[in-house]
Parts: sequence; structure tokens; C-alpha cells
Amino acid sequence: MVKSMTGFGRREISDAARKITVELKSVNHRYLDINIKMPKKLSFFEASMRTLIKEYTERGKLDVFVTYEDYTDQNYSLKYNRNIAAAYFNYIRDMAEEFGLENDLTVSRLSRYPEVFSLEEQGVDDEELWKEIEKAFRGALQEFSEARVKEGENLRKDLTGKLTEMSSHVSYIEERAPEIIEEYKNRLFERVKELMADASVEESRILAEVTIFADKICVDEELVRLKSHIEAMLSALNNGGSLGRKLDFIAQEMNREANTILSKANDLATSEHAIELKTCIEKVREQIQNIE
Repeated sequence: MVKSMTGFGRREISDAARKITVELKSVNHRYLDINIKMPKKLSFFEASMRTLIKEYTERGKLDVFVTYEDYTDQNYSLKYNRNIAAAYFNYIRDMAEEFGLENDLTVSRLSRYPEVFSLEEQGVDDEELWKEIEKAFRGALQEFSEARVKEGENLRKDLTGKLTEMSSHVSYIEERAPEIIEEYKNRLFERVKELMADASVEESRILAEVTIFADKICVDEELVRLKSHIEAMLSALNNGGSLGRKLDFIAQEMNREANTILSKANDLATSEHAIELKTCIEKVREQIQNIE
């Protein structure tokens, strides 16, 4: 199957303890470029996230958004820093004695001094947390892949139609080529007869000139290669897989052959079909940029 590089996926996993949401969206890119935005506390899992993403995609600029909400209070504990409280108390007592002031310190006032009490986050079971994150990631990636496959099928159908149109132009040019040579020969005979009046025309010399003309405008090799490229692209599209780079290379070769055909064209109708052929190829190249 053919995959587009454009896609979107989202999955939310929640229970009484936490909620994890993963969103992915991608656009065209020459290589795989992953940008992950997530809470700092989840950065430990970044390498695992990237490895997981690579199971589902090979190319594209992928933006990933991970949100994490903790609903429990069990992850924090209140800590009484005894040494800090004692230091505050001793300094305040010394100040009172040194300046002859009343020591009006109370427990409630001392408890409000910085760092006497502090909240500490408790460690989370990394293995358990990763299982939840992975579940959300795989769900989002699955939806993301399905969207890319659906879009890829649309691209395949569109490209197949354009390749069929290209084949029709190639067939016309192929059928028209011998007619051009015959028409040239007839015009040449008529022109020579007009110029020489009643004198006899040496047919061998006319035929030699026609042969030179035919060789000059011959595009047989270009047409054979072009038909081969069209067949190769159709085959690749039917086989599927990661084929964006391969198709792009084939399209470049198609364009090269079409340019040669157009440069050799010595007939208005042939030139028109060669131009349409180049237009089709350009449209194919644009669409190929969307394929993984």
C-alpha cells in the first residue's frame, strides 16, 4: 500500500490516577524529522518514544504533543526540615540577646519561614508509567497510520490516472512519427518537381534526404524508455511500501526523455502532445512529494 506523508492521530488514556494524551501530525519532508513537545518529567522516555514512532513511519516532518495530568495527591509528601528550623530559631534567639529585644517567635511564625516545610514529589514507577504512555502512543500512531494509508490510496489513484494520460500522449507521438516522415517525403518530392519543372527527379537523392530527416527527428529510443518508466512507476504504486524517493527518481528520468522528445519535435501536433506530456510529468512529480 502507498502511504502519504500527511497524517494526524490522537489518543487519550485516562483512569482515576492520571490522564495521558498523545497527538501526532505530519507534513512532507525529505527525511524523518521528529519534534516532541512534552512535560519535563516525561523527558526520560524520549528515546523510547522516538523508537516507537520509527516502527510506523520512515519519512516526514512529525510534530508530537504529549500532555500528562496527575489526579492523585500521593505523589507529593510534606517534609519538615528540622535543621533549617533549628538554624532559624538559633539565629533569632541570638539576635534577641545581642540587641536586647524580646524574642516573640512562635511556632506558627517559624513554620512559615522558607524551606521549614516543603513539598517533595515522590518517585513514579517508570515501568508502569511507560506502559500507559506506550498505550497512548500506539493508539495515536495507529490512527495516524490509517489516515496516511487512506490519503496514500487517493494519491495512488490520482497518479495512476495521470500515468494513463501520459501513456495516451506517448502512443500518439509513436503513431504520428512515421506519418511525419511520409508527409515530409511527399512535400519534398512536390517541391523538387516544382523547382525542376519537366526534369526527372532522382528518387535516390530524395530518399537520402528523407533518411537524414527521419534520423534527426527519431524519438524511438526516448519513447521506449518513457514507456518503461511509466510501467515501472505503475508497478511500484501497485506494490506499495516506502517508495517516495524511488518514484521521484523515475519522474526525473521521465522528464529528461520528454525534454528530448520536445526538442526533436518537427510537427505542431507532436509538439502539443509533448508539452502535455511534460505537464503531466510535472503534476506527477508534485504528487510524489506527498508519498512516504
